[in-house]
Amino acid sequence: MLSCIKEQADSGYQGISEFHKNSETPKKKPKGGKLTDEEKRENRRISKERILIENINAKIKVFKIMKYPYRNRRKRHFLRLNLVCGIINYELQS
Repeated sequence: MLSCIKEQADSGYQGISEFHKNSETPKKKPKGGKLTDEEKRENRRISKERILIENINAKIKVFKIMKYPYRNRRKRHFLRLNLVCGIINYELQS
């Protein structure tokens, strides 16, 4: 049985669900209003799941391969990105 995996984005992508049905974004507080306790719990759940990925993205950016435009041959970009990710995975296992 396949489970439906939701793609998560931050609150800046509020309209993405119109284009991508499997997307999930936190609820924004309405102007002059408040979020319900259920909406706050849902936002916390989403942020707990996203923080793992955001931390890995930050580690990749330390190597500056994703931070700046890549100016070398495009064929080698994914090779170098895979090498960086391999180094990060090795550091996480240690």
